[in-house]
Amino acid sequence: MKEGFLLLNKQIDVKRALALARAFTFMCSCARGCVLPFLTLYFRQLGLPPAMTGVVMGTKHLITLVWRPMASLLSKHYNKRRVVITGSLVCSAAVAIVLLLIQPADMHMQTSTCNMSGAPAQNLVVGNPGEPNITRNKMFKLDSGSGEKTTEEEKHKEYSLDFLSNLKAMDSQHQLFFLILITMSLWECASAPLEWTADDGLYEYLDYADASDGYSSSGVWALLGAACGVGGAGLLVSQLSCFIAGETPRSALHFYCYAAVATLALPVAAYLPLYLNKKQDRANGLLKAVQLVRGSPRALLCAITTLLVGVVGSAVDDFLLWQMQDHGSSELHMGLSQALALLSQAAFPLLAGRVSGLLSPGRVLAVGATSIGLQCFYYSFLWGPWAALPAQVLSCFGNGAILWAVKVQCEDVAMPGAERNMMRVYIALSLHLGSGLGSFVGGLVVQRFGLTWLFRGAAVGLILWCVCLPLLQWNAPRQHRINYSRLLAADASETSDSESEQERDWLNKAMEDDKSNNNYGRRFKPLNGTG
Repeated sequence: MKEGFLLLNKQIDVKRALALARAFTFMCSCARGCVLPFLTLYFRQLGLPPAMTGVVMGTKHLITLVWRPMASLLSKHYNKRRVVITGSLVCSAAVAIVLLLIQPADMHMQTSTCNMSGAPAQNLVVGNPGEPNITRNKMFKLDSGSGEKTTEEEKHKEYSLDFLSNLKAMDSQHQLFFLILITMSLWECASAPLEWTADDGLYEYLDYADASDGYSSSGVWALLGAACGVGGAGLLVSQLSCFIAGETPRSALHFYCYAAVATLALPVAAYLPLYLNKKQDRANGLLKAVQLVRGSPRALLCAITTLLVGVVGSAVDDFLLWQMQDHGSSELHMGLSQALALLSQAAFPLLAGRVSGLLSPGRVLAVGATSIGLQCFYYSFLWGPWAALPAQVLSCFGNGAILWAVKVQCEDVAMPGAERNMMRVYIALSLHLGSGLGSFVGGLVVQRFGLTWLFRGAAVGLILWCVCLPLLQWNAPRQHRINYSRLLAADASETSDSESEQERDWLNKAMEDDKSNNNYGRRFKPLNGTG
């Protein structure tokens, strides 16, 4: 048995596995960073209004919420993890390029938004994002093949059952919306399985070699990769003119960078060390994690906080670049601003030791959510291209602090080995369910009231919750999971010593009683025998 264990350790190269895992995580995050932060900005350049942009982004998050765990379970059940990883990289890169085939409502509008660095928001052809763009909707139409403009007498025409016929009968704005919605849904279906599938295979491989502790640093590499992607893409695009290679807008370079980095990740994916642990039931583990969250009052408060953080965070992710563009920011300002926020978030683990000595995890959670609320409130008062940069430093005590507090909460409640499933429940609540709801509501708020009131309303709502959170945490009972390793080592404590002494005293007394009874029997046995 010992020889087999030594042979197993000799066959598995832990350092090589960790290096491949970190490289793959870095490259995938870098690819997403090249395009995802700038995605809603590209939709704005195409002519998509805020409400429709919110619907597209909300649908994207909800697809990930449902499809990601299902794809991960199916890939494990059929032992097709490497096929799913490779297919996800190839298909997502292809669909990203297909998105560039969608034509904007007007080329002049795209040129105006490209040349507005340093210009006030009033010079935009698209108008105020908080008001319906009636002028643009009447002037610019997509080519539907009929050569005629859509009129209101035609919003009452009976549509055919054929979807393509219905699409041609729509006005340009709805045509653009449905084309983007379909393409984004396909893109998310292709890219959603990548993260969990690769994460499960790598973690089970390292756990099989008893080296899963080293895999915990993958989150830092993901943040570093995203920072390099968003900062590098923003810097590169800002150096180009409005159009490249004819009539191709320079914003298309974000999608080309995404496809290029995803393609470079393919050789790394081919050598990823993956392992299939059939004994682990991932679906059952997620259900138990949900039950743990429901059964612990403090864990439930943490879940509600992460959900609200996801709702508010979607407002920042979807419309912050719109706000920056309205105040003269270019892709350079946007990219560096986003990169600074990610680097600040990655720096929190360096301060976690000192923070944990001053504040409890519950208070750190409240401080983190308050920091995000203050960021949103600051974004509503931007005045120049670089104005958003100082607020990004708060991401260290915002998203970084919340991630640390949630991780401590999982370790405090879940059994050993179940922390990852519980962490995934919190991430699903924050990044997908909360962000999906926030995108739907945020788009409507921007359409009705404008960008400024979106950030102010989100800030006020989150800060009010943070005021009530400490009181709710104080009234909630604290529950800890049973630490079996401490129980096994309890024989060295004072309590165990006293208990063992009592047991020895009881045993000695019983032996003495038994000995005395035996002597009494021997004493009277000869008398009975002679009688």
